[in-house]
Amino acid sequence: MHWIDYIIVLASIAAAIGAGLFFARRQKDTSAYFAASGKIPAWAVGMSIFATLISSVTFLAYPGAAYGGNWILLVQGLMVPIVLVALIGIIVPLFRKVIRLSTYEYFERRFGLFARLYSSVAFTLGHFSKSGTVFFLVSMALSTFLDINIFTIVLVLGVAIVLLTLLGGMEAIVWMDVAQGMLLIGGGIICVLIIMFGIDGGPAELFRIASDNSKIDFGPYDWSLTQLCFLVMVLNGIFYALQKYGTDQTIVQRYLAAKNDHEAKKAAYIGVLMSVPIWALFMFIGTALFAYYHATGAPVLPDGIKADEVFPYFIAHELPIGIRGLIVAALAAAAISSLDSDLNCISAIAVEDYYARFRPKATDRQRLHFGRWMVVASGAGAIGVACLYISWGGEGVLGALFSLYAIFSAGIVGIFMLGLFSRRANKQGLYIGIAAAILFTAYAVLTSTKVDIHGTGAKETLLDLGSWNFTHHKYMLGVYSHLIVLVVGYAASFLFKTPLADKELTIFGYLEERKKQKTT
Repeated sequence: MHWIDYIIVLASIAAAIGAGLFFARRQKDTSAYFAASGKIPAWAVGMSIFATLISSVTFLAYPGAAYGGNWILLVQGLMVPIVLVALIGIIVPLFRKVIRLSTYEYFERRFGLFARLYSSVAFTLGHFSKSGTVFFLVSMALSTFLDINIFTIVLVLGVAIVLLTLLGGMEAIVWMDVAQGMLLIGGGIICVLIIMFGIDGGPAELFRIASDNSKIDFGPYDWSLTQLCFLVMVLNGIFYALQKYGTDQTIVQRYLAAKNDHEAKKAAYIGVLMSVPIWALFMFIGTALFAYYHATGAPVLPDGIKADEVFPYFIAHELPIGIRGLIVAALAAAAISSLDSDLNCISAIAVEDYYARFRPKATDRQRLHFGRWMVVASGAGAIGVACLYISWGGEGVLGALFSLYAIFSAGIVGIFMLGLFSRRANKQGLYIGIAAAILFTAYAVLTSTKVDIHGTGAKETLLDLGSWNFTHHKYMLGVYSHLIVLVVGYAASFLFKTPLADKELTIFGYLEERKKQKTT
């Protein structure tokens, strides 16, 4: 890295802190701090949704996956617009109408307190572990580029993100996401152009090599659910779309930042429709890199280099001064735009789902003060998880903890679908469905997860049931848990006589409202 590259990277991190300072004076209540007082224009909210979805994991993982294989991971993203074009018009006004801040307030209104606590804890644990993972991955990459100790990178990046979130609230996050999103798009496009025209024969030769090696493909197209194939990714993508846009606080909280229902729906569409092309762009970078390093007279890669190391190697060795700094800054920006949202939303959940319940007479100022402390605590926790990852390589205790999280957060989308599409479903039936999903997930995780139990390097299944082990692909685990909650929860609801749910909490209220609007 040249000193010019260092300046570019440090300037991007300093800009994040500067944004927090600039918007700090406006953060006078919880509405401003967590939802920007509902004053953000649709295009900016949409860009923020996009930037939140495109994390540094996408920046690093997608090119590696496309280089080593094909575009099958993109199938999940392609399902998002297909599912949401039909549902955004229902989901967005529903949440803006029935909740104050927490997504999981809807779950309580529909199924009682346990459903709210279960889903909010699942969100918190999931995003807390995700934050630590993103910190770890991006810090590894930045440490390599910048030749700085990885613990230093974690600390500097972590402090910058905490300060942005702590001082500027959701308003600073959204506007910084806009800038970081543009940086990410620009960095990706620059990389593609440099790679495409760095090959003898240009784009035509690139596509020839990619075609000859079946690089732009979404297969295999088997019907088996035991391997990563098109069908598995389609099913996983459907539930991913529902989970992100219907149950994820980081997205739902963005709906509340828009000025009205129409603006919020527009923002959701913008976020979805921007994300898919950028996912494809980073897939294409992997394909282009394959062509670049396999073209006639191409540079030679180091022996034994892994597929997910090729893009970082290209950035470090092939990009010119200044451009290299811009791409590394885009990588840091991708991490910041994902992690600042996590910290703000975890804090919002802590305030709305727990603090406000245990201290119902607390003033808004006291809630805001508690929320700020939760940002600091969450940030410190995420930094700590990243440091544990560095020390333990993501194995051992952390692996066990995340397996437990997978077990006890089963079926969140099933809860949402049950509440949205059925007035007959009740909390008693839902609790039976959740219990069934937890038991199934425990069985699947324990009989399919292999770990080094004895420290010998040989991995064994945690619980070996022989032919009864769970053998389907790991991506199917989430699909099954959601379906179990949906099917078992609905069937079990008939065992209990309860009044039908309020229409306004289901899709039927939306349909009835639309019918009235058409008749008038």
